[in-house]
Amino acid sequence: MAETIDGRARELLEGKNFVHGATTRKDGTPHVIPVWVDTDGEHVLLNSAEGRAWPANLRRTGRAGLNVMNLENPYEYVSIDGSLVEDTHEGADEHIDSLAKKYMDVDSYPYRKEGEQRVILKIKPEKVTLRG
Repeated sequence: MAETIDGRARELLEGKNFVHGATTRKDGTPHVIPVWVDTDGEHVLLNSAEGRAWPANLRRTGRAGLNVMNLENPYEYVSIDGSLVEDTHEGADEHIDSLAKKYMDVDSYPYRKEGEQRVILKIKPEKVTLRG
C-alpha cells in the first residue's frame, strides 16, 4: 500500500538534504550510498548514471530503504521504504541539472562524464516514518 509524502516529510525531501539509499547486493549484503533527492509529491526521485552498482541493485530487487536527515537537525529525519516503479532516461539530464541547482547553486551538473547516460529512478513510498 502506497503512502503519501506530505507535511514535514515532503519538506525534508524538498530541502537541501541528502538521502542515504539502501539497496541489497547480489550476495545479500547491504549497500548504502548518499545521493541527492527530489520528489514529485507522490514519488521519491533519485538520479544516477548507468553502470553504477546501486541502480543495478535497485532494478534487481525492486526495493529500497531511504533515509533523509535534516542537515540542520540530525535528530529529525524521514525514513521511507519503497519500490521502484519507473526508471527512465527521459528528462534525466535536465533533472540532474535541477538537482545541481538545488544542492550546489549551479545551472549545470559539473561532474558529468563524457558518454555518461543519466537515469531517473522513481520510488513509490510504501512506508513513511517521520522522526524528531
